[in-house]
Amino acid sequence: MTARFIFLFLVICLVATSGAVDARSIAPRSTPGIDPAACDRMKVRGVLAKNAPVDCDRLAIVRFTYIDFEGRMHNDGEIMVLAAVADFVKTIFDTLYLRRFPIARARLMDHYFGDDLASMQDNNTSVFNHRPITGGKLASMHAYGLAIDLNPVQNPYLQLHSDGRAVFSPASGAEYANRSNLRPGKQARPGMAEEVVALFADNGFFVWGGDWDAPIDYQHFQTERKMAERMAKLPIAQARTLFIEHIHHYQTCLKEQKNRKVAASEARIKCIEIRKN
Repeated sequence: MTARFIFLFLVICLVATSGAVDARSIAPRSTPGIDPAACDRMKVRGVLAKNAPVDCDRLAIVRFTYIDFEGRMHNDGEIMVLAAVADFVKTIFDTLYLRRFPIARARLMDHYFGDDLASMQDNNTSVFNHRPITGGKLASMHAYGLAIDLNPVQNPYLQLHSDGRAVFSPASGAEYANRSNLRPGKQARPGMAEEVVALFADNGFFVWGGDWDAPIDYQHFQTERKMAERMAKLPIAQARTLFIEHIHHYQTCLKEQKNRKVAASEARIKCIEIRKN
């Protein structure tokens, strides 16, 4: 067992137990860039177009082990992200595994030919997909490789219409309309995003769609759009440095709030608001 492996194991265990480590202590582990064959496949299958905000050389595939909802282990988890954040995304999913937080599956979007609804119906956890925001023309944060959709069935997208209708995507997510997990006479439901909001924020994904008013997107975690636009224009190393400093300021704020005896959930909101300003 090498010293490097021991160090990485200790870092992951620390995150799993405490929820965060100093972002500046995480050394680069991923190799940026997608091989030409995979890049061509993304273009043919509608996952990547010429006008995408980032190209294959700015992306990286994060591979990880996960536990499914039957408690079985899988070592084939794959998601594609902006290369600058790959190490932090790896930390998130390694921590989910250590916590035995279940994931139904995690396949690249070319498996679904870029069809977001098909991916959601398959309860697929995913990141990169060059598409506009739902119901709009602006590039989705998925097009930057900076938005993560986690267990879409357990964490559905909810569109509220003016006539009072609530439409769930995927439709099977309707049974998770009640977001309370501790209910009299009912078993706890694993895989719900509320359990891991702090973990995602600790690793730079401060924005959670469950905090939105309309639509509500429980599966969705992302960075701020301004941050994504800045990172997309920078070389990978500089983008990573910017992201690290972004996380460090947030973690520093959390420590300050803790010293003031502020509740953890309230501290997260306060520190996110400070980052926006």
